[in-house]
Amino acid sequence: MSVADFAFYIFAIVVVAAGLLVVIARNPVHSVLWLILAFLSSAGLFVLLGAEFLAMLLIIVYVGAVAVLFLFVVMMLDIDFAALKAEMARYFPLASLVGLVILMQLALLYGSWVQADGALGLRQAVTPDMAEVENTRALGMILYDQYFVLFQLSGLILLVAMIGAIVLTMRHRTNVKRQDVLQQMWRDPAKAMELKDVKPGQGL
Repeated sequence: MSVADFAFYIFAIVVVAAGLLVVIARNPVHSVLWLILAFLSSAGLFVLLGAEFLAMLLIIVYVGAVAVLFLFVVMMLDIDFAALKAEMARYFPLASLVGLVILMQLALLYGSWVQADGALGLRQAVTPDMAEVENTRALGMILYDQYFVLFQLSGLILLVAMIGAIVLTMRHRTNVKRQDVLQQMWRDPAKAMELKDVKPGQGL
């Protein structure tokens, strides 16, 4: 067994174990930390495959931004963990049934999986020769040349998802004063002011 094979098995075991701990961890903060470990191990697998750009992208975007954002959100939100666990316990039988069906489908798929003739050659033909084009340049040519429209549409979908998340989580507080510009512009001066006849020696 070579060093690359040993590293592959180590990273693969860590990814599977960290993914399992993300699901079964009782504390959401611990779940996010296990998720970061899974991302780092996945980046190691990308390095073994020769996709250094994807590995660095996974670390910078998912670990450095998304996972840390999840961690901040989980730590800052006032979550009632007792109520959350009660809701999870109520839907646990249905979730177990769905998980069992998915496992049965995966078992059937794995048992009937057959590699097509010439599939290995087709997968190798997608990637150009490393001596001619660098990995990062080849990926950029695919994203920004061949699949430019799909890349822009995926960015638009992410933008819509971000706006939807903001709209769903935005809550208007009743005890906070907010500025209504249209109401200020449309107010009637005759109704906005009231004259008081103050008698001498008498306060308001």
